[in-house]
Amino acid sequence: MAGSSEEIASSRDGAPSALASAIREVKNNLADRDDVVIDMRDAQHARLELLATELAPIFAEVPNDIEIFDFALSSGLQPRLWIDAVAHITMGRDRRTYRFLRDTRLGRVVLAESTEIKPVADQVTRYIAERIVERQRMLDAGGQLYATPSQPETPADEPQTKAGHRSLRREAFRSALTFIAAGALTGVLLSLVLFWDHIRQIALRF
Repeated sequence: MAGSSEEIASSRDGAPSALASAIREVKNNLADRDDVVIDMRDAQHARLELLATELAPIFAEVPNDIEIFDFALSSGLQPRLWIDAVAHITMGRDRRTYRFLRDTRLGRVVLAESTEIKPVADQVTRYIAERIVERQRMLDAGGQLYATPSQPETPADEPQTKAGHRSLRREAFRSALTFIAAGALTGVLLSLVLFWDHIRQIALRF
């Protein structure tokens, strides 16, 4: 059965070999590096928690029916304080600078950047206010778009309008009858003129 790497790399007399010593040193270095990474991540998370505490009263004022914000502190190798789906705060490379970022169609833009909490918190507050106003304007525009158009006529004018329509229909019907009668009379007279000789010959036979 295979043993550990130290056992494999040990000399026959039980003393650690050069390889075993190197393996132990590499492991210690990796452990130290992991401790540094964890410490750095914990430090970033702690700073973002301070900013979240500063913004807590602002988050609490947002109405419950507005669901466009996240207000969540995520963990991981790069902790982030999320404001909404496209905007968040993270720490800079120096692990001390707050960076308020927003993803746009043209790429990521920096909305605020400072080692102090207040300037970043003020910019986040303004951003939240702008999003709320933008949302309200969109709702208002949608309401006007689908509003029922007003009627141009009042109920008092409606009977007069119907009476006028009936009068126009009667005049059009009378005009049509007159036109038909005139056409029929013209046709009869024209037939008499064209066939007068033929009609007179028939009359003489009888």
